[in-house]
Amino acid sequence: MSVLIVNKNNFDTVKNSEKPVLLDFYADWCAPCRMISPVVEEIAAENPQYLIGKINVDKEPELAQKFKVLSIPTLAVIRNGNVASQSAGTKQKSEILAMLEG
Repeated sequence: MSVLIVNKNNFDTVKNSEKPVLLDFYADWCAPCRMISPVVEEIAAENPQYLIGKINVDKEPELAQKFKVLSIPTLAVIRNGNVASQSAGTKQKSEILAMLEG
């Protein structure tokens, strides 16, 4: 499965997914975001049981504000429509999977 670009138009559908959701808050100019992006894409490709989405904070400031994103990259996991965990900074693949597995 590929990474879904999340915006305010499709956010409610993503948030209410039956699958656990991983949201990657990023910006194109952010070097750490570019470092974590291939890891997030790899997780999406290998784990169809999860919904993986990316939110560009420059294009979707309302969503970044909703999640109180103060630094990027920020990863958030949503289960049953609620934020289960959230973490700023780069992460190893195993750490991201641990967040998803909760």
